[in-house]
Amino acid sequence: MITPAARRFVAFALTILTWLGAPAESPAQTSTPASTGIAEATPGPIEGFEARVAAAIDAWRTPGLALAVVKDGRVEMSRGFGVRELGKSEPVDEHTLFAIGSTTKAMTAALVGMMVDEGKLAWDDPVTKHLPWFAVRDSYVTRELTVRDLLTHRGGLGNTDYLWYGQGLGDDEILRRLRLAEPAYSLRASFVYQNVMYAAAGALVEAVSGQSWETLMRTRIFEPLGMTDTVATAAALAGRSNVASPHDIVEGSLAVIENAPVDGVAPAGSVWSSAADMAKWSQLLLDEGKHGDRVLLKPETVRELFTPQVIVPRADFYPTSRLTRPHWTTYGLGWFQQDYAGRALDFHTGSIDGMVAIHGLVRDERLGVVVLANRDHSELRHALMLEVFDRFGRAGSSLAASDATHDRRDWSAELLTLYGDLEAKADESRKAREARRVPDTSPSLPLSRYAGTYSDPLRGEVSVSLEGGRLRLAYGSAFVGWLEHWHYDTFRAAWDARWRGTALVTFSLDADGEPASLLVLGARFVRRASPR
Repeated sequence: MITPAARRFVAFALTILTWLGAPAESPAQTSTPASTGIAEATPGPIEGFEARVAAAIDAWRTPGLALAVVKDGRVEMSRGFGVRELGKSEPVDEHTLFAIGSTTKAMTAALVGMMVDEGKLAWDDPVTKHLPWFAVRDSYVTRELTVRDLLTHRGGLGNTDYLWYGQGLGDDEILRRLRLAEPAYSLRASFVYQNVMYAAAGALVEAVSGQSWETLMRTRIFEPLGMTDTVATAAALAGRSNVASPHDIVEGSLAVIENAPVDGVAPAGSVWSSAADMAKWSQLLLDEGKHGDRVLLKPETVRELFTPQVIVPRADFYPTSRLTRPHWTTYGLGWFQQDYAGRALDFHTGSIDGMVAIHGLVRDERLGVVVLANRDHSELRHALMLEVFDRFGRAGSSLAASDATHDRRDWSAELLTLYGDLEAKADESRKAREARRVPDTSPSLPLSRYAGTYSDPLRGEVSVSLEGGRLRLAYGSAFVGWLEHWHYDTFRAAWDARWRGTALVTFSLDADGEPASLLVLGARFVRRASPR
């Protein structure tokens, strides 16, 4: 007699084997029309889901959402809900464009795979073989860093988003400054999520192909798949009308905010796409690189994209994992991986100011889900993805009967509670910071003495000026705002882009009593000497 523990072990072992490269069901077993690569939708487990989506949108206060579900070569759902912009009537439909954020990374990894298929590079080539000018601070890492390392967040760097977020730097300058960044850990010894390394991967495919990353995205992925809605960068949105606007909570109310450009690290997260187009992208991956009678990626290359490359050490990298409780989390080439209810799940989220995305695949079951929404960190994306997986169940699984209660979980309600609790804890932290403020203190100097330019070779410049008797700080285009006295020589910056909140700015004085540096956003900037 097989015990429940033995059944769980078998399911676990089968999942591991899948992730280590066991082939999924051959696409040839379920052919799709050559004209579109996807068959027409038919009723099935997705029936009744639309009402659930509409209810979740209301519960999460999300203006608009687009969702696509693909199963066994069919589009089970591809449609929009809600509106593109709060206060306006234009509806979201299956062709409405959303920022897909870091789900772009899987596309960049696929472009690298195409270069591998053509023999122009290998996964384990040193980066400097193709980009001789590329360097990081550690010469050993510069020499040993591989193409694979660029795509797996294990290259030794800490978070370097300060190089691109709101700074307006070109990709060449961003990559040049990497040589100034202190290493955060030894090469391949840990995992720290990296956008800038994906920018380097984009530069690499440009070097070996002789074409720009944007051109490659269009000619190698979008056009062959018929992704006519999709554009590679925000700059390419000009002239498009069916585009969702980003939203966030501003002073307690949901409001339209500005788009945050990602074009400086475009290969990491700049694509805008629709539910209809993302369904086509999902199908290519589920069909192991084949679209109709055309092979865009070799099957072995697709399998490599999904082969685990590095352990993600933080079990709660995604807070949702506190409820799904995966036994492990790994990262492939542009994809996170976890076990979910005895199934192998490949997925990635995308998040940029006011926009969210999630793309999930259960490749063994040829099942894909894409959720796109226009409210900042609206985690109904996880809820809807998980509900789709539950609705389709696990075909042929011996554990399906014992797991029947899992299908009845209300993921939207559970995650709304989870993320609500996290926000409440964040509010408590903000209140605790307020409580540490020392009352009845004054700045050490007249405000005019704090004005000046403060700089760091890696992070750039911070300008502090005196305007109308008040201090104003500017760091790139994202962090601009007025400074109000907090205590002693610390001020609080209230950013003009109010959805970005506030930050404390602390000035340090030298032995002569003059401002020598300031600390803001976790970095220290040294005051530039005034000309005499």
